[in-house]
Amino acid sequence: MTAIQPTLSVENLRTYFYTKSGVVKAVDDVSFTVDKGEVLGLVGESGCGKSVTGFSILGLVDAPGRIAGGHIRFKGQDLTALPEKAWRDLRGSRISMVFQDPMMTLNPVLRIDTQMIEAITAHAKVSRSEARQRARDALGQVGIPSPDERLKAYPHQFSGGMRQRVAFAIALINKPDLIIADEPTTALDVTIQAQILHEAQQLCRNTGTALIWITHDLTVIAGLSDRICVMYAGRIVEAGGIDQVLDTPHHPYTHGLIGSVPSRNKRGVPLSQIPGMTPSLLNLQPGCAFRERCPRAAGVCLTEPEVHVADDGREVRCFRPFLEEALA
Repeated sequence: MTAIQPTLSVENLRTYFYTKSGVVKAVDDVSFTVDKGEVLGLVGESGCGKSVTGFSILGLVDAPGRIAGGHIRFKGQDLTALPEKAWRDLRGSRISMVFQDPMMTLNPVLRIDTQMIEAITAHAKVSRSEARQRARDALGQVGIPSPDERLKAYPHQFSGGMRQRVAFAIALINKPDLIIADEPTTALDVTIQAQILHEAQQLCRNTGTALIWITHDLTVIAGLSDRICVMYAGRIVEAGGIDQVLDTPHHPYTHGLIGSVPSRNKRGVPLSQIPGMTPSLLNLQPGCAFRERCPRAAGVCLTEPEVHVADDGREVRCFRPFLEEALA
């Protein structure tokens, strides 16, 4: 029986920034897959390399950074060696990205219909009336009321939540196979955030679009993702099903992240936190990057840990993982 090909397969990806001060290993030996219709959560503290991973997949890493090794296979095609013209044909058509700030997508001096129609005609030979109808349908798909009227509006006439919905609509308009969402709900209030998360999940289920959701917010990932990859200092330290990782985290870093969520804290008890600061990617010490902050660190952690597969199928990069108990 032939195995089903994943929409995206990232294999041993390395993205380095070559600065005057040295080499910054922003992404170092990262591997994961995303299947059709699946939502993958990529989480970690700021500066861990999760956004650079997304930019690498889309070929948007600017100098002095570049992909130094590994493979990015999109539906079987290796993207790492693509010429720029091929990238332009791919971006916005087969692969789309939603940024944290919707104004990185929207032009403030152009009407919404102009921008959406341009996004369609850049990749497909369709009439303007057909493109306008597709734009109208895309706005309705993300829950924007009165789409005909909204098409005539300018970005400044929308609230932050509505602008983010428009950005999602533009990402969806060419029916891509993969969407990368880089912390798109961070600046939104909880109600609007919940609506966008629900719509994103429904769109993936209904259209088969694969979604990578990049965030530092575990509560967002808990209700949205099918699987989760936890990043630290440019590497994935734990990856598995969303329930198994959040209920019984094995890596001490994942354990610390989940323990820091306020909703897990007992009333009157100080919030749990991970001691110390994230290390500089410019001067990483040999061995496990987390050992200076880790409550389980030992002499063996001076050696770089390899990824191993646990009994439940998850991947963990640690010599001394938590294996005993689930988090209460």
